[in-house]
Amino acid sequence: MDLDLDERALAFRAEVRAWLREHVPERPLASFDTAEGFAQHRAWEAELAEARLSAVSWPAEYGGRDASLLEWVLFEEEYYAAGAPGRVNQNGLFMLAPTLFAHGTQEQRDRVLPRMARAEQVWAQAWSEPEAGSDIAALSSRATRTAGGWLLSGQKTWSSRAAYADRAFGLFRTGPAGERHRGLTYFLFDLRAEGVTVRPIRQLDGEPGFAEIFLDEVFVPDADVLGAVGDGWRVAMTTANNERGLSLRSPGRFLAAADRLVRIWHREADPADTALADRVTDAWIGARAYQLHTFGTLTRLAAGGDLGPESSVTKLFWSGLDVALHETALDLLGPDAERRDPDAPDGGRWPDGYLFALAGPIYGGTDQIQRNTVAERLLGLPKERR
Repeated sequence: MDLDLDERALAFRAEVRAWLREHVPERPLASFDTAEGFAQHRAWEAELAEARLSAVSWPAEYGGRDASLLEWVLFEEEYYAAGAPGRVNQNGLFMLAPTLFAHGTQEQRDRVLPRMARAEQVWAQAWSEPEAGSDIAALSSRATRTAGGWLLSGQKTWSSRAAYADRAFGLFRTGPAGERHRGLTYFLFDLRAEGVTVRPIRQLDGEPGFAEIFLDEVFVPDADVLGAVGDGWRVAMTTANNERGLSLRSPGRFLAAADRLVRIWHREADPADTALADRVTDAWIGARAYQLHTFGTLTRLAAGGDLGPESSVTKLFWSGLDVALHETALDLLGPDAERRDPDAPDGGRWPDGYLFALAGPIYGGTDQIQRNTVAERLLGLPKERR
């Protein structure tokens, strides 16, 4: 890939940098896992949308800029470098939207995407179930045919953003239970519909970053089936590959964190501690390696390829990098690492970042599942016997 940016890319990056410098809040917004913070982040997303910066790679008719994937990566780098707020609608923007572009109808895209871009509808993901975590094919929630649509019943758990979100997307079984990957259908549904109960799950910090969703014959019209009935597994793989491989965890997140880590090392480190210096160096190199790997992915996509099972390799890499990077920062900061107040080093972001990083090897498919995917689908090793 040619890493020399053309005039269009340079102009786009300069525009984004200038806008962020002018608009990023001086003090961090409240956590979007609180009612107050959720409202603040929704308003921030609307401000981004007003500047057509909430989804830059989307077509202009949906609020985007028709930006190339390279320009999207540049936007992400500038966004994280500016310390801009987290994306409360990331489930929709970075997971559901690519799935809509790949499998949705024109009517679905016209109806869903503009409201998503403005955060008028914030989306939760409804994948895991009490008896089906990373093995999503084992799910038991069902959808039953009815006049004009479907009735959804069952339970979803560990649903990100569901405590305050408006809508959700997920898989439900429409065929016999023994079919596993077959007989699944991908649905969009309203979290405030009759028959839906949302029960927040509080995390270590006391905030409800997840929720359980209980569905009791919740009506969903045919217009909210994404893809063909019974073909949900294939549709869901588009969502999963984007979660693991590109859009949900862009290099910008890790580049910005690695640069902050280097600044901490210059400020806090004992020059004689070469072991810690090596860890800082490894984290910085890892972030750059992920950036270059992403450029390679962009080249493959531009040539007509897709993410595919290679996204499992990517996910293993960035989830491990995230944990190592944050652990190194906490070791550098010592007792100050526990502070979460705005006057702490880097605004107290490292403790929350560390807690979130610990979830990386779990969400989007556990590391164990990803290693199986790499072994079987990329290396051609025999499947594990059960």
